[in-house]
Amino acid sequence: MAVRKNQSTLTTPEKRALIDAILELKASGRYDEFVRTHNEFIMSDTDQGERVGHRSPSFLPWHRKFLLEFEQELQRTDSSVTLPYWDWSTDRTPESSLWAADFLGGSGRTRDGQVMTGAFANSAGNWSIDTQVDTRPFLRRALGGGGRALPSRADIEAVLAMDTYDARPWNSTSQGFRNHLEGWRGVNLHNRVHVWVGGHMATGASPNDPVFWMHHAFVDKLWADWQTQHPASPYLPDTPTENVIDLDSTMRPWNDVTPRDMLDHTQFYTYDT
Repeated sequence: MAVRKNQSTLTTPEKRALIDAILELKASGRYDEFVRTHNEFIMSDTDQGERVGHRSPSFLPWHRKFLLEFEQELQRTDSSVTLPYWDWSTDRTPESSLWAADFLGGSGRTRDGQVMTGAFANSAGNWSIDTQVDTRPFLRRALGGGGRALPSRADIEAVLAMDTYDARPWNSTSQGFRNHLEGWRGVNLHNRVHVWVGGHMATGASPNDPVFWMHHAFVDKLWADWQTQHPASPYLPDTPTENVIDLDSTMRPWNDVTPRDMLDHTQFYTYDT
């Protein structure tokens, strides 16, 4: 059983193995397929129309499946690799070890946001942006730009205390745990982190930045924590609902997996805490 660890506890060999597996996936072209899929869904998911990966109850099961597929691709390269998670309520600054040159590299330079350190710097020769938001081929970041701050543990606890998964109208205006975790309402958790990293993470092509996977692994862990704290609170909606993925509707692009299939993460992996 795979165990997803806090990235801050990874050993140097574990970091290297993860980086190598990601780079191999990139070289094969498979990495960019994930980027394209995410970008297509975030661009098509709307409050008033069909919504699958974002702005909707299926935000959490959709990304759980998306991350699981990515993790399985990494494991085809190196069976020892699992996705670590980034607890942004603890590792809150651009000086955190996550952003060191031996791991993800640091913030982008001032004039154009280009990441200049680490294995994912374009200058290192292995990371060119193919699913682009503009014509620049390099990874961009602006960690904490504009004086922005990451969510705190108190922010997380406030959202975890919510006892209803989701509610009508099942979009970015809804009250409930899912939408507050996604970040369209309240203290803003998931969305705020994307903006704090900046650069590609603030776009639909956010998986261009490998931190995407660690960020979403933590979002997934928070959903698992909420499920443990609220065992009597079900996924909603649980009956057919227009434009929304209910408990037993299949999710694109897989068309053979439902939110119900994704409720129990322990059939696939566990977390270290």
